Amino acid sequence: QVQLVESGGGLVQPGGSLRLSCVVSEFITTYYTIGWFRQSPGKEREGLLCISGSDGSTYYTDSVKGRFTISRDNAKNTVYLQMNSLKPEDTAVYYCASSVKGEGDRFEVYEYDFWGQGTQVTVSS
Repeated sequence: QVQLVESGGGLVQPGGSLRLSCVVSEFITTYYTIGWFRQSPGKEREGLLCISGSDGSTYYTDSVKGRFTISRDNAKNTVYLQMNSLKPEDTAVYYCASSVKGEGDRFEVYEYDFWGQGTQVTVSS
């Protein structure tokens, strides 16, 4: 079973930056799509962006385009989420997940097979 572990969350002021990491238990970053999601209290889990395993293509939703960036380091089995210009509405638990589905903009929860435990991001002054 694939295991994913997120880290890097915390408290940051509006306008600040954070980088989240997602370490994957197996060498799947070059085969599986890895996506980042977030969930705020009372809201559904929201897909944000993903990176294709086959060729590293990246896909972004409009809500984070221009502010968030996804990247990967295959040697470290790690996918990163760089978040800039953070806003209070970005406050949420952030999750990474893996999907066996191929290249494409995969932002739906049902498209993913394994999930990390989440890391809290709080944007507040």
